[in-house]
Amino acid sequence: MQLRMKDVAKFLGVSEKMVGRWVEEDALPAFRMHNQYRFNRVEVMEWAMDRKMDVRPDLSGDGDDEDEALCTLTEALEAGGIHYEVAGRDKAAVMRSMVEVLPLGDSVDREFLLQILLEREALGTTAVGDGVAIPHVRNPIVLPISDPVVALCFLKEPVDFAALDKIPVQVLFTILSPTIRAHLHVLSMLAHCLREPGFHAALSRKASVAEVLAETERVMARLEAPREPETP
Repeated sequence: MQLRMKDVAKFLGVSEKMVGRWVEEDALPAFRMHNQYRFNRVEVMEWAMDRKMDVRPDLSGDGDDEDEALCTLTEALEAGGIHYEVAGRDKAAVMRSMVEVLPLGDSVDREFLLQILLEREALGTTAVGDGVAIPHVRNPIVLPISDPVVALCFLKEPVDFAALDKIPVQVLFTILSPTIRAHLHVLSMLAHCLREPGFHAALSRKASVAEVLAETERVMARLEAPREPETP
C-alpha cells in the first residue's frame, strides 16, 4: 500500500510542508499520481534510517494481511541466528558467506537469493551508517516461510560498502519475511534498536548471543511501555 503525504508526515512526526521540502531538497523518494505525491513504505523507511530518524512502529500499516500476527524482533533474531567471524574481503564475498549461514530450508535457492542481494546492492549501498548494513532494505525479500527471519552477522574484517559516513561495515543484518507488512514491522523495530546507544555498543563489541538478545528485549520493552502523560 502506498503512502500519501499526510501518512508520511504522521509516521515521521513532521508537517506535510516539511515532507514536501524533503522531497524537493533531500531526495525523499516519491512519485506523482493525480498531481499529488505518493510514497513507497519501504523507501520511506530506508530514507529515514539513513538519516537516523525516529519512525513510528506502525509504519507497517494495514492492508490485505492486517490480521497477520507479527513476531517480535527478538523472535526473528532467534530464528535467524547471530553469526560470528563471517568471512569475506569485499561485498560480494561477505554476502555469499552471509547467505550460506542463513537458516533456510531446501526449498530456497541460495544462489538466486544471493543474486537478488547483489543486484539490490548495485542500485546503491544498503549501509545505514556506523558500520552497519542491512542488505535488501528497499525491496523486501518475501519468501515462502512462516515467520520473519533476521540474521545478524559479525564480519571477520571490516568491508567497504560505500557508506555515506565512509565507515567500513562490520555488522550485517538480513531480513527475510513472509509478507511485506511483516518485513516493515521487523525493520521498524530494528531501526529503533539501532538508534539506542546500548544496542549499538553491543554490536560494536561483538557481544555474545545472550547479550545481544537481552539488549534487544530492553529496547523493545521501553518502546512498548506506555508513555507518561506530560505535566502542564
